[in-house]
Amino acid sequence: MMASFHLVSLGCAKNSVDSESMARLLGQAGYQSSEDPASADVLIVNTCGFIGPAKEESLQTLRELAEGKKRDQLLIAAGCLTQRYGAEIVGQVPGIDGILGTRRWMDIIDVVQTLRSTQHPEPLYHLPDVATVDEDERGIDRVALQGASAYLKIADGCRRPCAFCAIPLIKGTAVSRPMETIVGEAQRLQAHGVRELILIAQDTTDYGHDLGMREGLAELLEQLVQHAPDIDWIRVMYAYPGYVTERFIEAMATHPQILTYLDIPLQHGNRETLRRMRRPSNLEWVYSTIEKMRQAIPDLSLRTTFIVGYPGETEEEFEDLLEFIKAIRFDRVGAFPFSFEPGTTSEVLGDPVPDALKLERLDRLMTLQQSISLKRNQEFIGRNLMTLIEGTQDGISLGRTYRDAPEVDGLVLIEADIPTGEMLPVRITGAMPYDLTGQIEHKDQQVSTMKVTG
Repeated sequence: MMASFHLVSLGCAKNSVDSESMARLLGQAGYQSSEDPASADVLIVNTCGFIGPAKEESLQTLRELAEGKKRDQLLIAAGCLTQRYGAEIVGQVPGIDGILGTRRWMDIIDVVQTLRSTQHPEPLYHLPDVATVDEDERGIDRVALQGASAYLKIADGCRRPCAFCAIPLIKGTAVSRPMETIVGEAQRLQAHGVRELILIAQDTTDYGHDLGMREGLAELLEQLVQHAPDIDWIRVMYAYPGYVTERFIEAMATHPQILTYLDIPLQHGNRETLRRMRRPSNLEWVYSTIEKMRQAIPDLSLRTTFIVGYPGETEEEFEDLLEFIKAIRFDRVGAFPFSFEPGTTSEVLGDPVPDALKLERLDRLMTLQQSISLKRNQEFIGRNLMTLIEGTQDGISLGRTYRDAPEVDGLVLIEADIPTGEMLPVRITGAMPYDLTGQIEHKDQQVSTMKVTG
């Protein structure tokens, strides 16, 4: 009888790529995926350990599987949480058989086979001693499919000094994947019929730095446009302030495939807070670069992320953040209360801002942004937006435009039954703070690669 595995993937899209890569390796080795943990031979949790709530979710998932685990089943904890805490996880979750580090996902078969073939009174630890990203990928594409979209990881790790972030502790420094490998994966995704390619890394704008490239991301985008011309959309996530170059802006403005969407996590809008965060504090660069981009790309859609309640954040600093948001008018904003993380360089600052104040500031920020998002959405009423259909529910089709990354941004709600994966122009008829409504004016409309028509 064919052995089976049940894999739970937690955390971000970058983790999803690692999970799907492990699943492909297991499939090649003859293991069958199972949705039912009770019937699987191997239980795997690809954990997230980025912040406290993610750590607790990972531990809870492991505990639930460990409590229901049968005698002949194996439980393997993989990913960021295990890489960061190692044996501490085993102490908190009795029943774990194996620990697999985040940079050794490609060894999942070795770990499973070792556990299945030998007695293991103690958990098997498979963790690298040094925080580096291994380039041995065993011929497995570094992608995660989601309907007609695909996440493609172009690098792993991070060399930025952000005081609040544990990623360098978990992932190590940034290591870029070879450009020819990424382009080859994009071509295979094109042949598979993928409509949207989403480039991800801890910092996409740092792509190629370790390979000696000055304009790595822009060059990669140009290569993807040339060699995968039938992919309708190419979306860039996780840009770093100060590294959005003229060539990158030109590529986005020139090539219709490259969506005029930029996710650039800025984290705060006060110079002193940013300095304590060890983030770029040149707010003049932000204003000038965004103005330059909006002049070159009139339909630019901006997404960012902010942290509220960072150690030392005064009311005046928080008010500066609100004024910053009003001035820029982002299309989308994600905001989170500061999460104290031991081992990061911000540990010495403690966690002095009360949780109640963090939540109060979070509510004020999101209330402000909700009004801005609504006004931005209302500007699109009456326009035609190319829309990628993601599914249908009760006669309503749900789609995304160039302004909407999967899972984190809004949707277009259309009163029609449209096949999943189809891309077509939709006339926007209404706006809400996060979502739009629209209609198809002609059933025989042709699918197009145009981003926006008005």
